[in-house]
Amino acid sequence: MSSDQYHTPTKDQPDHPSSSSNHHHKQSFPPQPQPQPQQPLSRYESQKRRDWNTFIQYLKSQNPPLMVSQFDYTHVLSFLRYLDQFGKTKVHHQACVFFGQPDPPGPCTCPLKQAWGSLDALIGRLRAAYEEHGGGSPDSNPFANGSIRVHLREVRESQAKARGIPYRKKKRRKTRNDVVAVKKDVANSSTHNQSST
Repeated sequence: MSSDQYHTPTKDQPDHPSSSSNHHHKQSFPPQPQPQPQQPLSRYESQKRRDWNTFIQYLKSQNPPLMVSQFDYTHVLSFLRYLDQFGKTKVHHQACVFFGQPDPPGPCTCPLKQAWGSLDALIGRLRAAYEEHGGGSPDSNPFANGSIRVHLREVRESQAKARGIPYRKKKRRKTRNDVVAVKKDVANSSTHNQSST
């Protein structure tokens, strides 16, 4: 070990040279650009990042481990099934006495699974994350594969039957413009009918 490494300043040598003793050796350094403070990520972006990292960890845990360039829609399907073990939605078996009941009166041994809506939102975030990470064209995106849509539809239908909760598409609320268009159509059809008689 060198003695310079553990050098401690003495009273004869100041820690920092004073400006008066250093005026002959001044160097001007260009100002360093200050890093811009990064905007905090939105809740959606944060969740998308967490979902992507979870999926990458899942790929790495496979035997043999997979890289992003190696996976396809079958790995996405197995990932969705893997996530069921962390689900919180009770999905009754057909043999269960509570099958089809929205509010069962007692406990049962049916499994907890991921809710359809959670899986649907997850796939949407992973589809976007895949494209952001240079995954290629949307046509080749494994998260957008038709088999994934079929799987999600089957999950939605089976959970709706098992839980006795029908899933319906939300009706689009009518806007003022829709109402005006309907009134015009009615007015036009009534004047058309009057002129034809």
